[in-house]
Amino acid sequence: MQESPKYWKGIEELENSPEFMKNALTEFADFLPVKEAHGASDATVAPRRDFLKLMGFGIAAATLASCETPIRKAIPYLNKPEEVDPGIANFYASTFFIGQDYNSILVKTREGRPIKFEGNPESPITRGGLSARAQAAVLSLYDGGRLQHFAVKKGNEHVKTDRDQVDQEIRAALASTAGKIAIVSPTIISPSTKKVIAEFASRYPSTEHVMYDVNSASGLVQANGGVLPSYDFSKARVIVSVGADFLGTWLSPVEYAQQYITNRKVSSEKRDMSRHYQFESALTLTGSNADVRVSVKPSMQGEVVLALYNAIVGGGSASSYNDSSKQLAKAAQELKNARGAALVVSGSNDPAVQTLVAAINQTLGSTAVDAANPSMIRQGDDARMARLVREMNGGQVGAVIFYNANPAYDHPLAEQVVAGIKKVKTTISLNDRLDETGVLCTYAVPDHNFLESWNDYEPKRGYLSLAQPVITPLFATRQAQDSLLAWAGSPTTYYNFLRNQWKGVLGGNFQKAWDKAVHDGVALGTASPAPAARVAPALDVTSAIAAIKSAPKPSGIELTIYEKVGVGSGANIYANNPWLQELPDPVSKATWGNYVAVPRKMAVERKWEQGDVVQVSANGKTIELPVLIQPGQADGAVSIALGYGRTNAGKVADGVGANVLPLSAVRNDVILYTNGVDIKDTEAKSPIAQTQTHHTIMDRKAVVQEASLADYIKDPKDVTEYETISTPDGPQKPNKVSLWQDYEYKNHHWGMVIDLNSCIGCGSCVIGCQVENNVAVVGKQEVLNRREMHWIRIDRYYSSDAHKEDFETKGKLDTYEAMEHPSDNPKVIFQPIMCQHCNHAPCETVCPVLATTHSSEGLNQMTYNRCVGTRYCANNCPYKVRRFNWFSYYSNEKFETVNGHMFTDLGRMVLNPDVTVRARGVMEKCSFCVQRIQLGKLEAKKQKRRPQDGEIVSACAQSCPTQAIVFGDMRDPNSRIAQIMRREDGERAFHVLDSINVQPNVTYLTKIRNTESEVRNA
Repeated sequence: MQESPKYWKGIEELENSPEFMKNALTEFADFLPVKEAHGASDATVAPRRDFLKLMGFGIAAATLASCETPIRKAIPYLNKPEEVDPGIANFYASTFFIGQDYNSILVKTREGRPIKFEGNPESPITRGGLSARAQAAVLSLYDGGRLQHFAVKKGNEHVKTDRDQVDQEIRAALASTAGKIAIVSPTIISPSTKKVIAEFASRYPSTEHVMYDVNSASGLVQANGGVLPSYDFSKARVIVSVGADFLGTWLSPVEYAQQYITNRKVSSEKRDMSRHYQFESALTLTGSNADVRVSVKPSMQGEVVLALYNAIVGGGSASSYNDSSKQLAKAAQELKNARGAALVVSGSNDPAVQTLVAAINQTLGSTAVDAANPSMIRQGDDARMARLVREMNGGQVGAVIFYNANPAYDHPLAEQVVAGIKKVKTTISLNDRLDETGVLCTYAVPDHNFLESWNDYEPKRGYLSLAQPVITPLFATRQAQDSLLAWAGSPTTYYNFLRNQWKGVLGGNFQKAWDKAVHDGVALGTASPAPAARVAPALDVTSAIAAIKSAPKPSGIELTIYEKVGVGSGANIYANNPWLQELPDPVSKATWGNYVAVPRKMAVERKWEQGDVVQVSANGKTIELPVLIQPGQADGAVSIALGYGRTNAGKVADGVGANVLPLSAVRNDVILYTNGVDIKDTEAKSPIAQTQTHHTIMDRKAVVQEASLADYIKDPKDVTEYETISTPDGPQKPNKVSLWQDYEYKNHHWGMVIDLNSCIGCGSCVIGCQVENNVAVVGKQEVLNRREMHWIRIDRYYSSDAHKEDFETKGKLDTYEAMEHPSDNPKVIFQPIMCQHCNHAPCETVCPVLATTHSSEGLNQMTYNRCVGTRYCANNCPYKVRRFNWFSYYSNEKFETVNGHMFTDLGRMVLNPDVTVRARGVMEKCSFCVQRIQLGKLEAKKQKRRPQDGEIVSACAQSCPTQAIVFGDMRDPNSRIAQIMRREDGERAFHVLDSINVQPNVTYLTKIRNTESEVRNA
């Protein structure tokens, strides 16, 4: 009798079979170490743990073995913590603030390890929104570039040392310090941390706390009597911004974006919008969303503000600003007409400019400005920092402590900072790594990651939030506040110190109120001392006008130094983050580095092509960067992003781009992020890795549509154009005629609506999707090879001065090429594009192995272990949203540098266990976060009900601070998406490439711009 085939029952049985071990050692010889085990004579048995790691269980092996990472909440549990269930996510309220970017967050943990952030809807400031930087910050916890122990500098190197010994030496050094003790930090909005510093100062009376901000608002604070006003853009019907990128990087962009978009959403019930004027030099995210944008040279921004002041307040001398576009006069008139509902903001750090802006808003009676309840998120003082640098070099400082501050890299006076540190006897770094400042310090006492720490925050007076540790510290670090308390001789811990401070805030039943505050993450009240009487601004209006008129004009080409939405100031937590390095800039779509953005006119005159490397010089300093031809860049001016050129941040950041801050101007101890520069050609070339190289809206009305508010009010049904086909019954939309047998969705039909009026292009959805779905980082070269892996991209389209009619009548190639050349000052549209989950999906019909199929709920599904990588589906996808794994990006040594800490087992702990990490050679794409759909359905099923609208939200929709993306069940008539579809059908709703009748489940709403003239898609 023939025996039936024998099947192995588990991994244990398989690994012990001689046949398997023979093949394993042959196939994976480069990976498996050869060891002798269990008395094997031929020493060829590989350990099971190495086999598990090879087969993709690296994270599980690290956790199970409990020897590669010091995670206490490992599985299996002998005594399971009550709050942790394997496979079930826990959420903890916390706060993210690293010197400038405030976000109230919910931290998602799995088996004790944080894997994702989501916005905290309880926060009255961020209201559930989240920036791209905050989304990506979870990866900083697993950054192998963090210093993992205390260290003391011996010679040119830092050596590991005992904590108690370091504390003893530091206390002795501080006690014997002759001269000032300085604590240098970025803005601190933690009331309790400031009180810790005060307690430290009481022990060492010569202590001075100096705060500085990389992207300083010192001039704004100075002009407003020592406070930073709060702004509410939802109260402004007319907004004039002069160089303030308030949707991207200025002060509090998540907060401002939500306020701003309140008056930008339109519908059949609401047909009015705010009017937004933007005067700026570089094309910013905010300028891209403006109704009217005027490009001006950096030196003329003060003249623009002065002209507005003269037109609105009067009494000043005539401005020399040449308002050739007449837009400034229109803006001034509309501001006067709007009065209390008008707002003027400026991104300048010049106190004179900000003094006039404050005077304009005061004259207008703007309700959008609130100085009585100021913002706390920028408290840096340029003058105090400049004075400290002089004192360090003058030998007046005996000890300096750097707390999350890196002035040896990110201050314009970095060279003087470096020289000064060498003259200070006792230097201490509390930074999380040996960065450019840390390597110069004698003592390195690394701070915890914010996810390992307790803290409190007051971003705006009267609004509090808490941060709580969500994981045991991974390394032998210590929270900076505990270090300061220890050196001050305090016996308490910072946690107890923090609770004692909050007893005066919460009152009543403290424990109950404390538990609620920790649970919610936010609370109302203040933990700051009573506000001091506002001091008079340093400049009165007359002096401010005189200062603007007499300000020296830069000679030659003018430089604007700006901050990118992704990498930002270049702080450690941002710069060494591969997700942020590969996040495309919303405007240029460039990744992995900075560049010199130049106007096309200048590029033509100097015969520059994109990627040509040039030398940019100022202040006796020179950097080399490639040229990027940027529409909207002001004539006679260039712009360069700060935050690059790191040398001691980590594998990911080091050597990427160049540091532009030494080229900035410092006048009267105030940092001005502009200067005159000299630019020289070189023979070198350096290609710029962009994720989009097609540019204009021209001839793309089937892809993206826009119209003016005037046209929308006149006839809402005429603003969106539809292609029709001829039928016996007359012209019909393509989706009304089909050769397909349509699907019938009996239970759920998942879909998405994206409002182009609400999408500001910030990129938060891109990072949110990447974190949620384990999307790989590929590096600069692979982006150049057009192999980026993002599941969602934000296409950016410029307007063009060319006309399609010219092309159709003349038929000349040069006319067509001109159509792809944007206007010198283009209008911009952002359009998120992901898998459209077509009902008539072209990809499904061509897959030879049925790896991509259609679900009964309208999803275009991918079965990864069935895919053999033919890429037929990608060729057949009209939206080009499918991504192919050319390499195993998480484990191929070729990508170790770009992935940095994600290449290690520790870094892989950030991966979402609910989503498969795709192997090399398979196709992947947006899944509408099917894991979230299934979880929501399961939870509803356990309660014997249908999922309710809002319970299931895709990662991109949840990340969006402006709620531009709405996800839901179109079969639920009460769902928000169904209501939008009913309301907008026939008005603004359209599908991309509707004429090919693939019937996508993603619907877009036409962009409406509040301009005076009609806008058409030529």
